[in-house]
Amino acid sequence: MKFLWTTIHVKDMEESLNFYQEVVGLKLVNRFNAGPEMEICFMGEDDTKLELICSSKIKNIQPGNAVSLGFKVESLDEMINIVKEKGIEIKTGPVQPNPDLKYFIALDPNGVKIQFAEQREI
Repeated sequence: MKFLWTTIHVKDMEESLNFYQEVVGLKLVNRFNAGPEMEICFMGEDDTKLELICSSKIKNIQPGNAVSLGFKVESLDEMINIVKEKGIEIKTGPVQPNPDLKYFIALDPNGVKIQFAEQREI
C-alpha cells in the first residue's frame, strides 16, 4: 500500500494556495473545478502531496487539534524568519525533543497545525 495525499478542506483557496506555495514551498500541480461551487488543487511532488478542496457547500470547517502536517526544512532559524515576515504566529516552539530534531508549529489559514522541523541526518 502506498500513501497518496492528505486532503484539507479550506475556507479560501487563494489564501491557502498562497500559504502552501510561499511559506511551505509546495508546487501547484493541478487546479480544477469539481462541479458547481467546488474547486480542487493538488500540490507537492514525490512523496509530499496535498489536496486542497474549497466548496461553498461546506460551511463549518473545523480541522481539530489531533493532527498536524510536518515539513522538513534546511534551517529552522530561516523558516522562523519567513513565518514571522508573513505575519504568521508561531503557536509552539521552537522545541528540541532530542539532539537530532528541533521544530516549531504554526497554523495554516484554516487552523491546521503545520510543523516545520530541522532534522539532523543520522
